[in-house]
Amino acid sequence: MYETILLSEHGSVATLTINRPSKLNALNAQVLAELTAAFQALEAAPPETRVRAAILTGAGEKAFVAGADIAEMSGLSAARAYAFSATGHRLGRLMEDVSFPIIAAVNGFALGGGCELALCADYIFAAEHAKFGQPETTLGLMPGFGGTQRLSRRIGLGRARELVYSGEPISAAHALSIGLVNRVLPLAELLPQTEQHAQRIAAQAPLAVASSKRALNRGFDADLASACELEATAFGALFASEDAQTGLTAFLAKQRATYKAR
Repeated sequence: MYETILLSEHGSVATLTINRPSKLNALNAQVLAELTAAFQALEAAPPETRVRAAILTGAGEKAFVAGADIAEMSGLSAARAYAFSATGHRLGRLMEDVSFPIIAAVNGFALGGGCELALCADYIFAAEHAKFGQPETTLGLMPGFGGTQRLSRRIGLGRARELVYSGEPISAAHALSIGLVNRVLPLAELLPQTEQHAQRIAAQAPLAVASSKRALNRGFDADLASACELEATAFGALFASEDAQTGLTAFLAKQRATYKAR
């Protein structure tokens, strides 16, 4: 189905691999379109068969995504550049809106659009040799896939300014220290441990995870009272689900619950 990405499913976990290793997995219009189509297809599956977590990574050991495809961008007019940016933003919103968590497994360079794509995931696990950065200013440009917005929300405005203004890349260890990534792992352990973590998420009640993701994302920029009301409404609604009754009954019986997403 796809030419620039690989999609596999293991149980209830999907793995999407950007597969342009000769181009360091650089983002072009086709990659953005195929990632969008893949996430839409995963979300469109019936709730009982829909994946419950996803992993996003890059092919090879050098790069997650080294950035946007400069060869493709160099000939863009202002109008086409805007359209390219808007395509990236639509993908980012889709990744935030799907009902299942997405973990970025950053296996190398995550620069420019690569860093921005990782930021669209719920959180990031990184290999020890990974590098992060927003080097667009070195090209006379600025981040165009949400870097000025998601980065500041993830690590704070001051640190985001430092990375965006300077274009300087940082190590995985530094990224961990400022909260850009959640875990740093040896390369050989990156995908196995990310898969293990994703399978743990997949074992939880999917409606509860989806409601939690929605509340976290929508409540983050709201005032506290509105965000807490959002949480209370979602909390109450879950009690009407079969999954909630299954989970509560299993806990009282000291048994393990099996959830059906209904």
